[in-house]
Amino acid sequence: MKSKHRPISSISRRDFLWHYGGGLGGLALAHLMGCDLKTIPTGLSQKPVMPHHLPKAKRVIQLFMSGAASQVDTFDYKPELIKRAGQQFDPGGKVELFQSAPGVVMPSPWEWKQYGQSGKWVSSLVPHLARCVDDIAFLPAMTATSNIHGPATFMQNTGFVLPGFPSVGSWVSYGLGKMTDNLPTFVVLPDSRGYGPGGQKNWDAGFLPSSHQGTLVRPALENPIADLFPPEDKYLTPQADKDGMQVLKELNQSHLKGREYDSRLEGRIQSYELAAKLQVAAPEVFGMEGESDGIKKLYGLDDPITEDFGRNCLIARRLLERGTRFVQIWSGADNAHPRRNWDSHEDLKKDHGEMAASMDKPAAALLIDLKQRGMLEDTIVYWTTEFGRMPCSQGSAGRDHNPFTFTSWVAGGGIKGGVTYGASDEWSYKAVENTTYCYDLHATILHLLGINHERLTVQNNGIDRRLTDVHGHVIKDILV
Repeated sequence: MKSKHRPISSISRRDFLWHYGGGLGGLALAHLMGCDLKTIPTGLSQKPVMPHHLPKAKRVIQLFMSGAASQVDTFDYKPELIKRAGQQFDPGGKVELFQSAPGVVMPSPWEWKQYGQSGKWVSSLVPHLARCVDDIAFLPAMTATSNIHGPATFMQNTGFVLPGFPSVGSWVSYGLGKMTDNLPTFVVLPDSRGYGPGGQKNWDAGFLPSSHQGTLVRPALENPIADLFPPEDKYLTPQADKDGMQVLKELNQSHLKGREYDSRLEGRIQSYELAAKLQVAAPEVFGMEGESDGIKKLYGLDDPITEDFGRNCLIARRLLERGTRFVQIWSGADNAHPRRNWDSHEDLKKDHGEMAASMDKPAAALLIDLKQRGMLEDTIVYWTTEFGRMPCSQGSAGRDHNPFTFTSWVAGGGIKGGVTYGASDEWSYKAVENTTYCYDLHATILHLLGINHERLTVQNNGIDRRLTDVHGHVIKDILV
């Protein structure tokens, strides 16, 4: 007969300290991560990793621009494009494009100005974020290994171009555990128009315990979390529902005790327990109680153009305040016509103009609001997309995919503001200085959270897997 417990010989030193040695390690972790000892989980699927070093941050917001936001029209200023406008694009050598042959050199239709003490050049497409440049570290030499939306989106969110790997938020949840019992550790706020390429695979837990996958929340809906509340039914009273949940819990726990550890079953049990707590906590978080008219206006909730993304950004701040550790916010959905994401093959000015108008003010408001509340000091905010766009035209008014260089940016949580790391060539066609991949960005985020990316590993199918695969370096030049 197999034991329902793991043998002592298979328990790691960390497990032993948590389960049998008790307090000192847990007290140290609670102090470092800013949470009460009673919220430190000890169950196998929620067990945190001890920080490998003193963290600068304890929570993260990811802003993802689905469809490929153009670096040429936002943060990567290239006077050469203005000088050579209309000439045949010829940077030397073969030009690899996704859909078409190279067109003519196409400068941005938006004007550029310098902002802040850093003098960073930013286009008029994103005037609100332009005023925040001194709090931001820019990475204009980001490079992707695919120019196809699905694989490239997976890469930015999981570190791999194939589906089935844990997302950044799942790794953070697994590595650090939860800070509250009343809210999910990892929350996903999608664009109201739909999901990006790959949908749930971008916030899935992969081979990590299922309790670490992102919880999908749609704040604009009457019921932001699907199936959180039972349907109105005269035969199903609140007490009957509660009793049914209790019976289900007892059955699941009995089922779990009779077998070896099953992370899926434990995750299911935890999801029911969390749902019960969310029935109380969610209405307060998503109801905007206590937010002033000034704050709502700052995020753009008074304007139908910015209302959706603005609500998600404000909800993200409210979630972080109450103990959520990682929030992923999407700008843009899948490919459809008319365009509803950043994939501007046909009409860059129209499509990027609409997407930026909905994103720019709320994203800047998030930085401003976090900073004025003292939360930006220990919160990482990072903005990225799956790849960039070409400096030449596609058709008469669009831009094709460009995986060879694009821009991401990071702020808060130990990041040095007003700096730029890396550079693209004179066209913004290829990265030429301090080329950076998602592995480096992910390694840096984990580092700021107190985790050595090479030591946060999980064995899957005989391979020690990690978020950064076999790559990644901490970008020390952008750290305080």
